[in-house]
Amino acid sequence: MKKRFLRRLLRVLAVIVLFFGLLFAYLAWVSDIPEPKVKDTAALQLQRQQPDTGLYTIGNSWFRKSSSGLYELYVEGAPFERGVINGKLSKELVQLQEDYFSAQINRLVPSSFYRHFLKYFIGWFNRKLPDYVTEEYKDEIFGVSRSASDNYGYIGDKYQRILNYHSAHDIGHALQALALVGCTSFGTWGAASEDSTLIIGRNFDFYVGDDFAKNKIVEFVNPSSGYKYMSVTWGGFIGVVSGMNEKGLTVTINAAKSSYPTGAATPVSLVAREIVQYAKNIHEAVAIAQKRKMFVSESFLVGSAADNKAVIIEKTPDSLAIYDPHKNSILCTNHFQSTTFWNSEPNKEMREKSSSVYRYNRLNQLLAANEKNSVQKTIAILRDCRGINNADIGMGNEKAVNQFIAHHSIVFEPQKLLVWVSTAPWQLGPYVCYDLKKIFALHGMNKNTEVNETALTIPADSLIYTPQFKRFEQFRAYRAKIQDGEKIDPDSLVADNPTFYNSYILAGDYCFKNKAYAKAAQFYQKALTLEIANHGEREHAKTQLKMALHKAEK
Repeated sequence: MKKRFLRRLLRVLAVIVLFFGLLFAYLAWVSDIPEPKVKDTAALQLQRQQPDTGLYTIGNSWFRKSSSGLYELYVEGAPFERGVINGKLSKELVQLQEDYFSAQINRLVPSSFYRHFLKYFIGWFNRKLPDYVTEEYKDEIFGVSRSASDNYGYIGDKYQRILNYHSAHDIGHALQALALVGCTSFGTWGAASEDSTLIIGRNFDFYVGDDFAKNKIVEFVNPSSGYKYMSVTWGGFIGVVSGMNEKGLTVTINAAKSSYPTGAATPVSLVAREIVQYAKNIHEAVAIAQKRKMFVSESFLVGSAADNKAVIIEKTPDSLAIYDPHKNSILCTNHFQSTTFWNSEPNKEMREKSSSVYRYNRLNQLLAANEKNSVQKTIAILRDCRGINNADIGMGNEKAVNQFIAHHSIVFEPQKLLVWVSTAPWQLGPYVCYDLKKIFALHGMNKNTEVNETALTIPADSLIYTPQFKRFEQFRAYRAKIQDGEKIDPDSLVADNPTFYNSYILAGDYCFKNKAYAKAAQFYQKALTLEIANHGEREHAKTQLKMALHKAEK
């Protein structure tokens, strides 16, 4: 009897093992993305030169690190060629960025089994991604991927990995619980601007760990077709999240609430890239957005020198709407504003349960207080870390315009083709100015020289020299220790950021984990009296408080 049971059990186990083996084999097969067939691969023979210390060149293309801490990259040529040149010039950053990205994934998903499964899931999810990416961009990504790291073959081949990374923004905000994105952008023109011209400002709050934002690249691209443009990017990434072209057409992207996608489509950053490369006005930008299918919802704030105004293209996987405020300013956080989407279920949930509306109202308040806007005033708004009516809501609160997680912050003056890019820490360092007319008039570079407009630099925020900022840095260090499983003093944690609700939630979670239930309850109670950023965190604090009180009574 016992032998029969064991034989039956072994047969069941064999079937289970076979099933999962076939499943993984199937996932590996469907997620195998073929490389583009490039006719002319001569660019692979190009070699990076170093004509001056800190300067690298290939033909007219060049790469350097500015004294501001920003990297600067200029590339030109046909798609595959400029991809190869991009990769060869910035090879170290392409590989470092993948190291940083992989390390953050390992931190978020510590189980090697789940990471292995995640690899196949993303591969399966993105199996049709090439069908939604233009041949031009596939060739360019393929060119960049030739310089990718040799250390991640277990994830996928180089081209497959670099292509998939272009959908990281989309996957990040589809999985809202990861809180990777929560951007803010706005624009003024006409009577709302001091000189009546268009000014666009934005914070790109895309957080994949501190290391991911270390090596920002200000990229200038002279493509073989379309318009020359600039964007702020990182190693290995050809998409656009914040950019402006030589016609004074700007694009910035803000995540909106999405239902969980069922399959890949065109990554948001590649739609934005196509707009900035091929549109010279709002009408052409809308036409490009209209023809691309996306798998998440997004707001594209498009500013146009030709139109001297800005609008928001609100796009979901199924439809598109244009939000035009019909006045001299426009604001964008993370909810849709058009009548088309205002009452949609995902948008209502975003408005009711996230920080988006609060941040929008704070942004509106700051703009109204500024009266006529300027570049300096725009930067002051992007740096603002307080709540409505200047309330102290703690440093790092998602309800503030400045959440202290920004990958970068940027300001455009489209009519003048001027752009200001933030430097570390976050948007508190100096904003460095570039004149696109001058940059695109350069014909190569043989000597390592600064290309920014030093006379137009906006100085660092004085906040970084204060004791308050030093305490915030200590708070972040404590938070990192908790995430790494180290011991901390929870009272010191909250003392370093005493008006921030999350200080108390973190302290409460730490005490709860260590079975100090009465003290955990005190921390949760305090958190619930402060300005909590979103519904999920408030519910977490309420639930944990009940559990802590119950366990403390035992």
